[in-house]
Amino acid sequence: MRRPNSLILLVAGMIAGAAGSYWYAHRSETVATPAVAEQSQPAPGRTILYYRNPMGAPDTSPVPKKDPMGMDYIPVYADEQGDPNTVKVSLDKIQRTGVRTAKVETRPISRPVRGIGTIQHDESLLWIVTVRSDGYIEELFVNKTGQHVTKGQPLFRFYSPQIQLAQADLLVATRAEGGYSKAEASRNLAGAMQKLRNLDVPDSRIDDVRKTMTNPRTIDWAAPATGDIVEKKVIQGQRVMAGDELFRIADHSRVWVVAEVAEADIGEIEVGIPATVTLRAFPNEPHDGIVSFIYPEMMKPETRTVTVRLELSNPDGKLKPGMYADVEFHPGGGEGTAIAVPNSAIIDSGMRQVVLVAKGDGRFEPREVKLGRRGEGYTEVASGLTEDEEVVTSATFLIDAESNLKAALQAFTQGAQP
Repeated sequence: MRRPNSLILLVAGMIAGAAGSYWYAHRSETVATPAVAEQSQPAPGRTILYYRNPMGAPDTSPVPKKDPMGMDYIPVYADEQGDPNTVKVSLDKIQRTGVRTAKVETRPISRPVRGIGTIQHDESLLWIVTVRSDGYIEELFVNKTGQHVTKGQPLFRFYSPQIQLAQADLLVATRAEGGYSKAEASRNLAGAMQKLRNLDVPDSRIDDVRKTMTNPRTIDWAAPATGDIVEKKVIQGQRVMAGDELFRIADHSRVWVVAEVAEADIGEIEVGIPATVTLRAFPNEPHDGIVSFIYPEMMKPETRTVTVRLELSNPDGKLKPGMYADVEFHPGGGEGTAIAVPNSAIIDSGMRQVVLVAKGDGRFEPREVKLGRRGEGYTEVASGLTEDEEVVTSATFLIDAESNLKAALQAFTQGAQP
């Protein structure tokens, strides 16, 4: 008998070592079990090919022998070698190691996508209060940030020489209506009124000037919308310039939830899919929302996330900008069905994915598969399995080690033949 190739010995030893370690860790139980001890004795009516080392070492013998620890070598029978694609495990070992199987079936694959978000202002419900002429804040009616205001409520009293001059022009045009032709008088009056509108003076103030034929020195500037003062940049007596931002008002009756979704999950997200928003401040009060927008670029490339926006109604004002929220998206694509197996049935080496198909009578076939979506404890099998086959879901490592050991021993014995 010639010496086997050293490379085959090395590979077989590495693979068999894993199975041998497992066997060694349980050797006391194995030696104490009569069913295993009987394996060292030839079974009637079965042909023995060779005897293998009980510790899993890459060593075989054509005749019965013992290892250095006094353990009998285990016989390998011809009927166990009939199908090179299967591995046989004794029924006793299957029972002791708790091997369980499950049927391959068609089932829904649903994988909720989760993200972390914050409550933010609805940008479409923000207003800036400014003036279109230079002037002075003579009296400030709203002087606190966070104060709630209603549309039309006076914010401050404003004196503007430019508005005063435009009001005077309106009075002149009104008094001169009778001295010009009807068309010319109408043109002059319309021009004076338009000048005041260009300065953002409301029509109600223009009507008052025409009715009273007076030129008020100041004007009470009204809030353009109902909401909360989120920014205040003016104090009483301040001189302001045209275009200065004085207040910022936010209507919080509706807010945005801006969530970050991992790049790997963004393919599941579409505009219109439902989501559940749970605020950390109110964990027992989830809110239902709908994805309204997916931002066109990766806003935070350092975290590899894509920003997604939802809209929530906030009639009671409990949702406050800046609050953290956990968002669970429910992709519509997850409602489809596919051939699937439990996640525990997958043996993933990184290079390939394998499942162990139960063939009955303690025989198992390692089979390479292609995987798809994952969700709720199951993995879609795109190819490699058919419905109603059975796969191993527990103790897969032991059977996989037996399979690798069998392949190594076959290579070993083939290389050792003269």
